[in-house]
Amino acid sequence: MPSSHRRHAGWTAERIHKEARSIGPATADSCAYLRRHKHHPAQGYRACLGAIRLPRVYGAERVEAACERALSIGAHTYTSVKSIREHRLDQRPKSKAAADGPSILHPNIRGRRYYQ
Repeated sequence: MPSSHRRHAGWTAERIHKEARSIGPATADSCAYLRRHKHHPAQGYRACLGAIRLPRVYGAERVEAACERALSIGAHTYTSVKSIREHRLDQRPKSKAAADGPSILHPNIRGRRYYQ
């Protein structure tokens, strides 16, 4: 086995889940989603390992906030979490959800019910 593969041989799904859970529940949910939605769960290990390494540089609170925001908007990739963190979106207040209704009230705006 090449050295790059041997490095990851010691990581199991349980170990990844334990490390992600130590960062926070949103990080654990994000890693679980990454492992579940691949053809083979081991394909999601690398993305999970990237998310687990992020707190070394940015701290667990920021990574947890970035994972929470990523899950809330349906962005379930490591790249999305990394982008949220790099653009400091994890530190901004969450905006109102689109399901709360249109932000502009006008008679020409039909809304979601019109198209159903």
